[in-house]
Amino acid sequence: MIYNELGNTGIRVSKLCFGSLTMGPFQRNLSVLEGAKLFERAFSYGVNFIDTAEIYGTYPHVHEAIRIKPDLIVCTKSYAYDRAGAEASFKKAVEGIGREYIDVFLMHEQESVHTIRGHRKALEYYLEMQQRGYIGAVGLSTHYVACMEGALHYPELQVLFPLINKKGFGIADGTAEEMLNNIRLAHEARRGIIAMKPLGGGHLIAEREEALDYILGLDCIDTIAIGMQSLAEVDFNCQRFCGNTPDNALFSELNSVRRELLVQEWCEGCGVCVGSCHNHALYLENGRAKVDMSKCALCGYCARVCPQFTIKVI
Repeated sequence: MIYNELGNTGIRVSKLCFGSLTMGPFQRNLSVLEGAKLFERAFSYGVNFIDTAEIYGTYPHVHEAIRIKPDLIVCTKSYAYDRAGAEASFKKAVEGIGREYIDVFLMHEQESVHTIRGHRKALEYYLEMQQRGYIGAVGLSTHYVACMEGALHYPELQVLFPLINKKGFGIADGTAEEMLNNIRLAHEARRGIIAMKPLGGGHLIAEREEALDYILGLDCIDTIAIGMQSLAEVDFNCQRFCGNTPDNALFSELNSVRRELLVQEWCEGCGVCVGSCHNHALYLENGRAKVDMSKCALCGYCARVCPQFTIKVI
């Protein structure tokens, strides 16, 4: 496994970051023990970095992962915008994973410099906790080119977590080339870069090798977060990131997997999910939510706001 320093943070992470979203209630809904088996397999290849978030519902899984690997590096994220919310999020994170500190704490899904300003009180709290030794590095995650541009004006944002893949799938306001240009500028400024959705939320599965070649070929990225929900996915990705060629059977197994967003028939058409989707993949038709799979990033974030619990990734 390759390891890189995350920008100028002094935190050394594996090139492959284990994204825990897919094992949580939005998607596969694995038990803690089922998730632990996947983590343990990834650790055997040298993975030392896990990504989670307050909304993912995977803190119990990460808690078990830390029991297996006490020196595990953890990144989490919160939507908090004021001091009280940030403090509550930090407390929930440390209690949830069973540690007194968080290695990397990010403001979740920022959209622009205006969003960053609007979350300033939360950012100040995280920076205060960093000074006190309870947070290792502070930053943000984003699907927006404009946010990456804005983040360049905030040197205190040490770690940036942008969406990037070879086709730009899921980038809310621009192209892969535009996002990559800002990633390069951030990397040159010694910001830590974690790349998300290199497979476009599953839409690039048929082009898995080319998509991984693209993201692995970028020298401006420190680590790449990939969601994994089966041993086959863990084995394939870890072998690729270790420079090995997975066998054909494993390749065929993964290429046969197709995921989709399911809206159950009892959807009442309230439209809350439509407003929550940054990719504009959801719309209302005949009193029910519908999904345009050509735009859906399969993040499952819409599921968390559905008051009837009618949405899930399958």
